[in-house]
Amino acid sequence: MNIFVIEGWIILAVIMVALAVKVFAFVNALMWPAEAYSAASKLTKPGWLAILGIGLAAQVLLIQASPLNPIHLIASIAAIVFLVDVRPAVSGLSRRK
Repeated sequence: MNIFVIEGWIILAVIMVALAVKVFAFVNALMWPAEAYSAASKLTKPGWLAILGIGLAAQVLLIQASPLNPIHLIASIAAIVFLVDVRPAVSGLSRRK
């Protein structure tokens, strides 16, 4: 098996994992009420939905780009920040809609 084929499969796996994280973050951001974001002293729900939605759209539109593309990296970092910082703070304050 050619090393470039293996590299291609690894890059495809990285892109799919990044896409799954962004989809999960966006859908999860939709689930919490808007009041919970302000109660947790976080950016508003529309703000997070805009950031995560633009990142998800960029990922889908630039699916063939490298995972090290700055747009992919910024969107992935935003999704990870949401999942690590905002989601636990919001979930501790309220129940899902």
